[in-house]
Formats: sequence, C-alpha cells, structure tokens
Amino acid sequence: MKITLNQKQMTFLKSDALNTGFVAGLGSGKSFVSTLKTIIKKTKFPKCTVAYYLPTYGLIRDIAFDKFPTMLSEMGYEYKLNKSDKEIHIKDYGKIIFRSMDNPENIVGYETFYTLIDECDILPQDKMNTAYNKILGRNRQVIPVEEKHIPNDWKIPMIVPKGMYYHKDLKFLCWSNQLDIVGTPEGFKFFYNRYVKEFRANTDLLVKASTYENRHLPATYIQGLQDQYPPNLLEAYLNGEFVNLNADTVYSYFDREQHHRPIELNPYEVIHCGQDFNVTGCVTTCFVIRDNIPFMFDELVTKDTFGIVAALKERFKGHTVCIYPDASGNAGKTNASATDNDILRQGGFTIYANKQNPRVQDRINSVNALFSHNKLFIDVNKCPKTTEALEQQAYDDKGEPEKYSGGATIDDFTDSFGYFISYKFPLVKRNITTHDFFF
Repeated sequence: MKITLNQKQMTFLKSDALNTGFVAGLGSGKSFVSTLKTIIKKTKFPKCTVAYYLPTYGLIRDIAFDKFPTMLSEMGYEYKLNKSDKEIHIKDYGKIIFRSMDNPENIVGYETFYTLIDECDILPQDKMNTAYNKILGRNRQVIPVEEKHIPNDWKIPMIVPKGMYYHKDLKFLCWSNQLDIVGTPEGFKFFYNRYVKEFRANTDLLVKASTYENRHLPATYIQGLQDQYPPNLLEAYLNGEFVNLNADTVYSYFDREQHHRPIELNPYEVIHCGQDFNVTGCVTTCFVIRDNIPFMFDELVTKDTFGIVAALKERFKGHTVCIYPDASGNAGKTNASATDNDILRQGGFTIYANKQNPRVQDRINSVNALFSHNKLFIDVNKCPKTTEALEQQAYDDKGEPEKYSGGATIDDFTDSFGYFISYKFPLVKRNITTHDFFF
C-alpha cells in the first residue's frame, strides 16, 4: 500500500536518533505516525520486543486497542489483539506490548529493543520521571546486525554507521535501541524538560508539528478548537508550542466585574450543583443553565451529607436538583450503610458522577475556557466565597493547584465549582479518526 506523510511526520518516522521527540498540536497526525513507526520497527525486527507506553490503561484501551488493529488491517497484516495481556500479535512478526505508566513499579520483567511513549505530560511530573527511568532501564535488548548489512569497508574501530553501535562484549555490530516520545505539549513539564532543557545534541532530535500542517482536517476542526480553548492552550494545542499553562493564579481568565451576572431563579427551573465532600465542611455550588451557558447563583456550606440534603430541600422546594459530586462520593461513607452519593439519591436528587475525577488540569482548563469566551458567569454578591476562591487559588512550587487544610477552604470551593463544569461542559480534545493514509 502507498502511505503519504507530510514532512514533519516523515522526519520523525525516518529518524535514527537514539531519542526522537514529536511534539505536535491536536489533529496533526502524531498518533498515526507513532503507530506506524512502532509497526514498522516490529516488522523490520521480528525477533525484537517493541513496547508502546501510555499513561493509563484507559488510554491503552481507547487509543492503542483502536489504532493498531485499524492500521494493521489497512496494511494487510494478520493480527490477534489480546486485551487482557495488553498485546497485539502480528502473524509471522511476533507481538507489540502495551504498557501503562501510572504504576511505574510494574515496569519490570522484560527487555525491549524499541520503545515509544505517548502523551507523557498527562502524568504528574515526578511520576513520569520515575516511569521514564524504569522504561529506559527496560530498553536494552541486543539485536545484532546481520553480516550482509555490515559495510564491506567497516573496520574496528572505524566510524560506526548511524543507527548502529559496536557491542564490546559480543565483538559485533548491533542495531541501536531507540526510545521515542510523542505528544501534545502540556506546559513546561516532562516533555519540555527532556527535549528542551536537557536536550542532547549528539543523541536527540525534536520535531515540532502544527495542526495547520494537516491539510486533510475537516474544514471546521481548527475553528472548533479556536471557539473552545483559551488563548494559552491554543498555542499548545494548535501550534505544538511549549507555553506556560500555569499563570500566577489557577483561574487566570476569571474577572469578577466581567463575569458578574445577578439572576433571579425561575419557578421549577432545574438546579445544577457541584459538590465537594469534606469531613469538616461540605461545599455546594449552585447553577442554572440558560441557552447552554451556566450561571452560578448560590453557594452552601454544610456539616455533612445529611446537611446537604436538608439544605437543598429547604432552599429549592419545587425544583429538580441535579448534583455533580466528587467521584469519591461513591466510596465515601457518612454512615455504616450508605455512601455519600447513596444518601443524596435517597434525598430525591439526581446524581451525575464519573467513576473517577477528571485530571485536575482538564477540570481547570474547562473552567478557564468558558471564562475566556464569556460563556460562564457568577453572581459575585451571592457567591462571595467562590468568587474569592477563583481569584486567590494559585499554583504551588510543583505546578499543582494549592491545597488547604480544613473544611470549606479555597480549594473546596474551586473543586465543587469545577466538578459541575467539567462534567457538563468538558473540554474535549476533538481527536479525529482517518483511514486514508495520509496527510
């Protein structure tokens, strides 16, 4: 089959640098070319072990289990996907293994010849540093070069051909192990540190690609990103640039004057509540949605989950109340027999809860995106604590939103606020699927 790549994709695919980084905007073809390169490495070296890493098993399921079978089918290979073992077996060429990085201690017990890491900046930087060192330690499988590939004029210790090295113990020419990284920049995190601050000219290559370089995107794709994302994220998610996503304050796009909107609650209007649970103080943020725009109009602090039920029933008689809680509400126990969410359901409220909370940065980005496009408003007079929290929460020295001890603190208000926004108005990365190889 014929595969057409753009210049940036081809540079990454053909790179024989020991470590190649491909940092790119959304929809720029990075997932396609990383899948393609992994398959090519495996079919070129059937006896070697090739590994493809993603931050979590969920991403392995959503990305690798979809893209690898699709591409192998298009390329004419027979394969068998083993989801339980996280492997795909290619007939006559062996297997590609998929591994997650969220538990670095599990990266043990095997050796690899070629490794590709996808979306490294999703993990916290300290965890990613640990995972990378473990992955690097695994990437040591020795693949000798066949004699027919050794240049006739090659003599020890003359210059070794690029992409190979001389193994001192085996006294033989071997193929070089490669470890590549692809992803979208998420600020000055692991990707930036590894390929900018710690760039090694003799072993590294960094390829930057922009969404604009993909001429085959739907006409509305880039405009959709521009309509959704705040300006700083557009630099990262369109141009593939490393930019500071952490301003002095977490919710830097919030302005109490610009985003102040007093509203009157209509009879029987549906109430939407973000909910943060705490042993010493539960925080509820209350919204209505009008013309697909959320307006926060009230805030509550209660002692426990039973207090939430009583306060909401008293304050919003005649209204349907939907609650968007912290995912821990499915596990948190207010008494011996019921979780927090069970108590809320028994109180007559509708619960919308994820199995796990979204990434903190994704939640923050969802809020900032709406503020930056003036699609989120708050009554600052009726919600003074939430207003102050949005203005005051800053990043700590690790680049994470500051946390505070006690109940009903700044981070509890912003968490409650963000649980509802990120569930109802998630910031979708708008990935696309194409099968016409390619760009």
